[in-house]
Amino acid sequence: MMIRRRAALTGTAVLALAAGMPLAAFGQKKIVLGFSQIGAESEWRTANTESIKQAAKDSGIELKFSDAQQKQENQIKAIRSFIAQKVDVIAFSPVVESGWETVLREAKAARIPVILTDRTVDVKDDSLWVTFMGSDFLEEGRKAGRWLVDNTKGAQQVNIVELQGTVGSGPAIDRKKGFEEVIKGKPQFKIVRSQTGDFTRAKGKEVMQAFLKAEPQKINVLYAHNDDMAIGAIQAIEEAGIKPGKDITIISVDGVKGAFEAMMAGKLNVTVECSPLLGPQLMKTVQDVVAGKPVPKRIVTEEGIFPMDTAAREFPKRKY
Repeated sequence: MMIRRRAALTGTAVLALAAGMPLAAFGQKKIVLGFSQIGAESEWRTANTESIKQAAKDSGIELKFSDAQQKQENQIKAIRSFIAQKVDVIAFSPVVESGWETVLREAKAARIPVILTDRTVDVKDDSLWVTFMGSDFLEEGRKAGRWLVDNTKGAQQVNIVELQGTVGSGPAIDRKKGFEEVIKGKPQFKIVRSQTGDFTRAKGKEVMQAFLKAEPQKINVLYAHNDDMAIGAIQAIEEAGIKPGKDITIISVDGVKGAFEAMMAGKLNVTVECSPLLGPQLMKTVQDVVAGKPVPKRIVTEEGIFPMDTAAREFPKRKY
């Protein structure tokens, strides 16, 4: 898909962008990027914010940053503010998938391209955004499900409790769907409880406490949609006198340092990677969009899966 700005850049500026050099070095007006972040609900989100801020600085891009504190109305206000300020590009990580049509039409009418990062939106007209960059959440759920199936061969009954992410968010929807896709048709696997933990450690602990009270003898596996909820749940499990990682197998998603520490302590069995370090990739895409270069509609982040026995070896390499 080709997106072109209202005014073409000079040849020198285009060369500068192609070389990855800041425009300011050539006396050109700085690119202005308006970015609306979801909040700071997890280690992952904090690392994502730091990556974006540092990459903007390194690229010579002026960043107008807004923290939505996990509220969609705050993100919509921020996007409208960016439109009023006539930024060159708007990027945001949407709290939920739905409810964006109106404000994205306003951005399109103002001829400001929009980039989605980490999470996507559910709109009828996909010309309202230029590209979506981030992880394949559906595949993350599948990876979690495949690991479980491979590591419970021969089990007669596997009772699973699930800590979902924020209701209506892309990761929560797809991580659940991908996981269920893998265990479907295998009657030994049963999700006995499933509830949102809002991607936070505190809520993950609270909901896990409720799960343990409701199903004290029946829980074999915890599948958490992110590491922070899993870490909170581990606290609840230990307080109940149960051994996490042994009595209850724990599977989570993100791959933050806290998860690796939990694995090295034998309390978490596996984490599926979801990299937050999107800053450099985002700034390169912003530069390409402003320069009128074609960008793919979908940019997928390459990621792996880390079982407990790899944690000590991989931990020193973790950047978040």
